[in-house]
Amino acid sequence: MDDTLIHDPRGGMPRLLAIMAALRAPDGGCPWDLEQDFASIAPYTVEEAYEVADAIQRADWAGLRGELGDLLFQAVYHAQMASEVGHFTFDDVVTAICDKMIARHPHVFAQGEVRTADEQTAAWEAQKAAERGPARVLDGVALGLPGLTRAVKLQARAARVGFDWPSTDEVVAKIAEEAGELVEARAQLTDAEVEEEFGDLLFVMANLARHLNVDPEAALRAANAKFTRRFQRIEDWLAESGRVPAQSDLAEMDALWNRAKAEEKARKVSD
Repeated sequence: MDDTLIHDPRGGMPRLLAIMAALRAPDGGCPWDLEQDFASIAPYTVEEAYEVADAIQRADWAGLRGELGDLLFQAVYHAQMASEVGHFTFDDVVTAICDKMIARHPHVFAQGEVRTADEQTAAWEAQKAAERGPARVLDGVALGLPGLTRAVKLQARAARVGFDWPSTDEVVAKIAEEAGELVEARAQLTDAEVEEEFGDLLFVMANLARHLNVDPEAALRAANAKFTRRFQRIEDWLAESGRVPAQSDLAEMDALWNRAKAEEKARKVSD
């Protein structure tokens, strides 16, 4: 093991790889790291990707540097475990992504020509399809994606072969239909059937997001942030009288919620 490299702040990528190898070393490695496998590490990989997105949304550029490092470490971790059982190495990962980027950008690295971002998207998807070879339309949409994101990707795949509503109006009508069915039938449905109907409603909502060119995950994150921000204002105002929300009631908190909305609206106007 190259301890000199591990402690060299200028070591770059080789240093990170050496650190990862040391953590997984059978003799002298970290007990926790040695117990991990692909399945146990995968949730951390997803979590780190979300934390990268969160730092970007908050424009936390110093935080983003750290979060990107955490995400990079996840790739190194999986590659280290793969190399230990002979699947592939980190260099194989890098080679594969380099080859893929070159193949999918012939207008940059070869003689292809793409004039617009839309043309590039179409060319990208065509290249991906060629790489996959003959397959079913929905093959390759990762099961591990967040539900709303996967719904949009499934719908987009189906839309490419003509299976899609022609306009947003039909999607909105379907939302009303699904919501009505759920509300009217909820008393007669089993818990499993309520969950199924609610899933249908969310799936159509994701389709509306696609038709409106909205990222549903980003929209929901923004709504979550807005709810948090406004509810914390309620807490602040109640604290001024020495109280917490549990010592209030719905009518008072609803009035304070509307006050928080008005405060935000006024701030936007002044900005």
